[in-house]
Amino acid sequence: MKIGFIGLGIMGSRMAANLQKHGYSLVLFNRTRAKAEPLLGPCGTFADSPAELAQQVDVLFTMLADPGAVEQAALGDNGFLERLRPDALWVDCSSVNPSFSKKMASEAARRHVHFVDAPVTGSTVPAAEAQLVFWVGAELADLERIRPLLFCMGNKIVHAGGHGTGTSVKMVVNLLIGNAMAAFAEGMALGEGLGISRKVLFDSLLGTPAVAPFIALKREKIERGNYEAEFPLRWMQKDMHLASVSAYESGVAMPVTNAAKELYRLAMMEGHAVQDFSAIYVYLASGGDFATNRGPVKNTPQAFQASPHSSGKGSRPDEPPRGRSAAEHQDSSNNYEARTETPPRLGNEKDNQRTQIQPWAA
Repeated sequence: MKIGFIGLGIMGSRMAANLQKHGYSLVLFNRTRAKAEPLLGPCGTFADSPAELAQQVDVLFTMLADPGAVEQAALGDNGFLERLRPDALWVDCSSVNPSFSKKMASEAARRHVHFVDAPVTGSTVPAAEAQLVFWVGAELADLERIRPLLFCMGNKIVHAGGHGTGTSVKMVVNLLIGNAMAAFAEGMALGEGLGISRKVLFDSLLGTPAVAPFIALKREKIERGNYEAEFPLRWMQKDMHLASVSAYESGVAMPVTNAAKELYRLAMMEGHAVQDFSAIYVYLASGGDFATNRGPVKNTPQAFQASPHSSGKGSRPDEPPRGRSAAEHQDSSNNYEARTETPPRLGNEKDNQRTQIQPWAA
């Protein structure tokens, strides 16, 4: 069996290395050849393009940044999909949205190529230690063909169903992790703002039902202020954005995720993009960039004098804030949809437009 691997970033390079450790020879491609150098030798050769690689392999793994990168490698100039042999198998481990996985499965089937979506859960350390979890969407027969290869890189395989289901489960997993990290960071910021030490907060919260277990793995980063990426913040923002896209396609409301992914986007704009996603704590704890009006505190109801329970405002939810008549307050409470076609989003309008223009944030 000849194996190809496209995408040798912080995850793909470790996954490919584990395949080599089990004796598999790989044909490799990465836009930056330097990233492939440590894998070249008796068990690794470099192809000059995805198309050249495809002609040499029976099974092809892709681990790329976003749907655009996957589509370019598969269908762009010198793409691999036209060059794979009939009955070859393409395993996409990239974090993409389910509708995109289904589209790629259809494109592969037209060319008599088998497709498997197999995104992973786990950061750089589990990837290096072959402790990844694979969420697989595929025909069972196709999964069986690659099961031994997946166990070279991970310790758990979940067959979720047909094409797109592996991507769907991964999407749910990542939005839960992203929301949990942002909520914990906000809670820590509040606790410290109330005068509780960071150590006391960590000791009190970790291990309780209030905090997701993975947060304990981020304690050292937060305490030392060292946010070397295990999973970059920009990737978390991209995955949460894709979850929002999928929710829109499915008619599912996602108000919590939409708010959180905008906070991650704002944190990216303040220099945290390539840091670990736990750096959302730094952004929230610092209050963001007040000079540019992009700080999260600037977007709270209190900043806009919208909370009826804040000092100097009404004491009941139906009592108008100071400076507004009862009629104006009633109109704003009951006729929101008449006043705006879409709910406001975090950040100023320029930021919102930038988020739409660069949806993958990669």
